[in-house]
Amino acid sequence: MADVNRGKRPLSPHLQIYRPQITSILSILHRVTGVGLTLGMVLVVWWFVAAALSPGYFALVDGLLTSWFGVLVLATSVWALWYHALNGVRHLFWDAGWGFDLAVVTKSGIAVLGGSCALTLITLLLV
Repeated sequence: MADVNRGKRPLSPHLQIYRPQITSILSILHRVTGVGLTLGMVLVVWWFVAAALSPGYFALVDGLLTSWFGVLVLATSVWALWYHALNGVRHLFWDAGWGFDLAVVTKSGIAVLGGSCALTLITLLLV
């Protein structure tokens, strides 16, 4: 077997060396919002189940979801839904082979962030 000196090989990039870029941050955020949407869906299903079970249990769950913390969680879920949807459209364009230029990737990422915030505000104002 060959004598390999592993001490002089370069390190693979990791979080202490690698500077995060907008694409990596938005990719991680896309995954986090996907998980967050699942948890938000569980809360909504819990609300429906409570409504089906009894008026007392529904009052308890509705009180939790309409408290300041529940409203914050649901508002964040609305933002996550818009972000995930807009970033999914961005991924569809990538699947078609469009928008891979670095300038376009950066601009589309910023557009997804801005669009998700704007659509969240519009949704919350209309509701």
